[in-house]
Amino acid sequence: MSNKLTPKIILEGTRLTFKTEIAFELNEHPRLVGPRRYRYHSPLVSGEWCAFTNYPWGRGLINFEPQEEALAMETYDTWARLFELQRYYSWIVDRFHLSTRMYQWMTYGRDYDFGWLEERLLPLNFRLIFLSRSPDSFEAARAERLKVSGNPRQYDDLGLFAREQELMRRLVGESRLPALELDISDNDIPRAVERIADWMEASGGLYMEA
Repeated sequence: MSNKLTPKIILEGTRLTFKTEIAFELNEHPRLVGPRRYRYHSPLVSGEWCAFTNYPWGRGLINFEPQEEALAMETYDTWARLFELQRYYSWIVDRFHLSTRMYQWMTYGRDYDFGWLEERLLPLNFRLIFLSRSPDSFEAARAERLKVSGNPRQYDDLGLFAREQELMRRLVGESRLPALELDISDNDIPRAVERIADWMEASGGLYMEA
């Protein structure tokens, strides 16, 4: 193994599981990306970017409409090729193909087969982190999020989040990528980040083979 840190992490889970906050912390954690004397921009990307529409909170890689399927699949292919071309670097991905499967199944009854994508991610040593929380902890998480959210209506139906979480748990179980489920019900982001770092180290997820 090389001594160059090259962790590749996909964070999955429903809303209010602090995926983005954890992504930022992971992307600057010395156990994952090394010590830094100054701050710089290593890759942190998201399938949640609403890049298919020219207005806020529009459609993108997860919530595309049926007529945008070809665009979405081409985007996934492009991301996979970019990861392949830059394999000896760290990549933190805030929601990706399992979020697409979850949304498309619940919205349109369409289940997309991303086996081809995972076949390409496996040799790159990608890992899945499934962030979950107990049903009764969503309320407090929503209260915190509403203090800063620019789109508060998306948090109206907490029952939807619980249903999404159960489907996501099944999808994670079907994935071929190494996966860790991490309960964030206590809202302790530093603890969660350390747990992820521990697991990445123990499972061989920090380095690429030379």
